[in-house]
Amino acid sequence: MNHKVLDFTALTIAIIGAVNWGLIGFFSFDLVAFIFGNMSWFSRIVYALVGICGLYLISFYMNTDSPAKE
Repeated sequence: MNHKVLDFTALTIAIIGAVNWGLIGFFSFDLVAFIFGNMSWFSRIVYALVGICGLYLISFYMNTDSPAKE
C-alpha cells in the first residue's frame, strides 16, 4: 500500500475528529453522535479510527526536517 494514501487517509480522519471536537467545545454538539447515535457501535468505530489515526500521525514528527545545526 502506498504510504501517501495511508497518510492522506489518516490525516483526513484526524481532521474530521478535530472538527468534531471543535463543535463539541464551541457548541456542545457532537456531530458523530448526531449522525450515528450516542455511543452506537458505528460511532464507537468512528471514535476509535480517529484515535488510531491520531496515534499514527505522531510518526509525522519523526519525518519532519530538523533545523540544521550551524
